[in-house]
Amino acid sequence: MATGHTDPQRRERILAATLDLIAEEGIARVSHRRIAQRAGVPLGSMTYHFSGIEQLLREAFGRFTDHIVAVFDEHLGAAADRDEACQAVADLVHELSEDSQRDLVLTQELYTLAARQPAYRELTHEWMRRSRVHLEKHFDPDTARQLDALIEGLTLHRALAREPHGRALTLEAIARVTTTDRRAPEASDTP
Repeated sequence: MATGHTDPQRRERILAATLDLIAEEGIARVSHRRIAQRAGVPLGSMTYHFSGIEQLLREAFGRFTDHIVAVFDEHLGAAADRDEACQAVADLVHELSEDSQRDLVLTQELYTLAARQPAYRELTHEWMRRSRVHLEKHFDPDTARQLDALIEGLTLHRALAREPHGRALTLEAIARVTTTDRRAPEASDTP
């Protein structure tokens, strides 16, 4: 095995191996030894690069959330108007539910950790905030929050359904969320 001096990508390989192990076998199977073996690094590299398993998991999941935010940006960044943004949200739901079982599993593993441990809850809050930044380029903050939840829910339902719903239902759901009038009633509108 290469030494750290000649292996500048060792830390990155450890983070990638951590996510791969979680995706394939679950968070319960994660250990320094198993990650080191998967990454092809000496066991001592684990504690050299990370203070403990918690730091390693937080950084690995941080990398994962960066990836998902980049997917949001890829889809929503090109939308020129609200209609294109609605189409981009539908594309996002379908890509996330069809393309990567790995991303689906990592998302659920992170949510489970966040439900139990505040440090991971902070990570998911930041992830949601960053995702909504992309949605808020096209929608008001309340609608962006609703769309973010809709994306999560539809993605999970499509990924796990025996017969996933089609694009028409996704677009209908998006339309229902995005066509609500969020203006405050004007004085002349009240009797």
